[in-house]
Amino acid sequence: MTISERRDWMGVLARSQPQRLADLLGPLPAHDMLRSPEIGAVMVRGRAGGTGAQFNLGETTVTRCSLQLQGGLVGHAYVQGRDKAHATRAAIVDALMQGPQSATTRETILIPLQQDQSAARAATRAARGGGAHAPGCTRDVHARRAIRAHRSRRAGRAAPGLSR
Repeated sequence: MTISERRDWMGVLARSQPQRLADLLGPLPAHDMLRSPEIGAVMVRGRAGGTGAQFNLGETTVTRCSLQLQGGLVGHAYVQGRDKAHATRAAIVDALMQGPQSATTRETILIPLQQDQSAARAATRAARGGGAHAPGCTRDVHARRAIRAHRSRRAGRAAPGLSR
């Protein structure tokens, strides 16, 4: 197991639908809580334009959990929101992925979750017309207005619909 592999499956678990994860995992294996699910907040950072300087966008609620399976494997999870059961199940799958049953866990839990997430992304792209956003959306309108205003200022006149 590499760090990037673990980061990938933990991301899949964090983005999973709680009920779908519960259905795929089934009954919870025996485990001891190292850190019972706790609800807290984390700061979300963003970048202007996706590439600019970082800024604090705001806070979001997360739930974290750490547990140990009876065999000694330890799992951790952070999920967005306040769902303690989701965090517990994600930590269990994290622990299972570090043990001898990782191949089975990957086939029965992670791959179906990845397929669900890929299908959801494809549906979103199709609904948007395949682009990053729908043509004619508010972002397009504001961008065109800003370009017109900039060109008008450079030419020394007021842009249509804008006062100086």
